[in-house]
Amino acid sequence: MTLVRRVARPLLAAMFVTGGFDALRNPGPRAAKAEKVTPALNRLVPQLPDDTETLVRLNGAVQLAGGLLLASNNMTRLSATALAVTLVPTTAAGHRYWEETDQSARANQRLHFIKNLGLLGGLILAAVDTEGEPGLAWRAKHAGGELQSSSRRAARRTRREAKSVTHDAKREAKLLRAQAKAKLSS
Repeated sequence: MTLVRRVARPLLAAMFVTGGFDALRNPGPRAAKAEKVTPALNRLVPQLPDDTETLVRLNGAVQLAGGLLLASNNMTRLSATALAVTLVPTTAAGHRYWEETDQSARANQRLHFIKNLGLLGGLILAAVDTEGEPGLAWRAKHAGGELQSSSRRAARRTRREAKSVTHDAKREAKLLRAQAKAKLSS
């Protein structure tokens, strides 16, 4: 693992570890903001709890666990994906700058909204980072190509062998005819 990944992942995860821990300990302020997005979340994922405070705690738990996994460079692609999924409703609930009437508060919320978009971009990169190893799509494509090449080689080899067998059979048949003719003549 490169030094860049070893340093960048904990830096990216730090916000989620602290935010997730705070959401678990003190969900109240976040729950009030989350009331606006809870109905939409429940329509999208009916299995989620209806209670907004429970949703905030659940989101915080996923962020804390995902952040710790990402920071420790364990299950990085899965944890980055989970964090990206939790960041969308967090941002939609917590940084609704378009609803702010005070210009200072609006600018502050817009800044946090854009910051979260940047975090989302980093998480997307972390989620698709294969650390220089071939990803699943590449492996599938190349396995198919290798299978195709292997099949072509086997078909060529079979044609060559069939041609050789046919050639040998014709030569043997010619030899047998010649021997049979020789016996008939004698």
